[in-house]
Amino acid sequence: MQKELGVGIVGWGFIGKVHTYAYINLPLFYQPSPAKINLVGVCTAHEKTADAARKIAGFKFATTSYKDLLEREDIDIINCCTPNYLHKNILIDALKAGKHIYCDKPLALNLKEARDILKATEKSSSIHQMTFEYRFIPAMMRAKQLIKEGFLGDVFSFRGCYLHSGYIDPSRPVSWRLDREKSGGGALFDLGSHILDLVRHLLGEYKSVFATSRTFIKERPLPDELKKKKKVEVDDISILQVELENGGIGTVEVSRLATGANDELRIEIHGQKGAIYFNLMDPNWLWIYDTRDPGEPIGGFRGFRKIETVQRYPKPASLPGPKFSIGWMRYHIASQYDFVKKVVEGKKGNPSFYDGYKVQEVMEAAQISAGEKRWVNLNEL
Repeated sequence: MQKELGVGIVGWGFIGKVHTYAYINLPLFYQPSPAKINLVGVCTAHEKTADAARKIAGFKFATTSYKDLLEREDIDIINCCTPNYLHKNILIDALKAGKHIYCDKPLALNLKEARDILKATEKSSSIHQMTFEYRFIPAMMRAKQLIKEGFLGDVFSFRGCYLHSGYIDPSRPVSWRLDREKSGGGALFDLGSHILDLVRHLLGEYKSVFATSRTFIKERPLPDELKKKKKVEVDDISILQVELENGGIGTVEVSRLATGANDELRIEIHGQKGAIYFNLMDPNWLWIYDTRDPGEPIGGFRGFRKIETVQRYPKPASLPGPKFSIGWMRYHIASQYDFVKKVVEGKKGNPSFYDGYKVQEVMEAAQISAGEKRWVNLNEL
């Protein structure tokens, strides 16, 4: 018989809706689905939004206290979709309650909180996984395979960036993402957590960081009183030079003021034997360069070529099919499928909270570096 899993979602803003969508659609995109998902409970900060979420998505009940979800025996999985400052208590309490957890990035508000969460996992048998959905793009899955097989040889250098333009308007009101006490950081935490995880996933552990961060729009209006301004203390742009444990060096740039960009996540890796390039705005292709291709006559077959990764997910993926162009929501569905499958099989989540902790290390080192204007070795933390 197919296993049934009850889900409780804490936070039903943008990412809470995305996770809900993915759960609802798992049996359509994967046949057979690893489990029958029951949307049991949803928690938001306000009764009105909680009840709206219940009605829209068909949850059995709504609440304003996440602890109501933890007390339910018919809830097996907790999805943490709240602002960053709320993660620690929710995650630790959920682990103590024996719930499996799927958590949006970043893991925590700072490295100390991340350590506390990681310590709590040592006393729990629960499956925990981070929402680093870009690992589950077919092009990145293929890139991981190629790198593992030695396609690149020794990695010399890389460039990673994640660029948005949504904050270039100075009249955009302050939200929790612009409040350091609630977010922990700006572009570095919001976008950097994704690209930093992807680089580590593909290339290995970080060794040291030198970072420069800037806040260009230093005041923004309050949401309810637009004539009043609040000081902004999180970074609009952060640029990191990083050294990897394997000797490779590279740069990571994150910006929410990248005029003209939409959702521009790019990664370019140069190795001894080849190179890899990917752009999220052109997600159907992985570009590769192989030095083993002949260069003669007149260029031979040497040059970048694109692999049509499209939607070539392995079975039991069934919808919409391997040949159709891929989209942003599909990565989330693939990520949550992987999580649910691991819960059913009793296997460790990947990316786990440990992976979230390792990203938190780099972000902490980057903040120290930007403040003290020096290289920071991760062993210092």
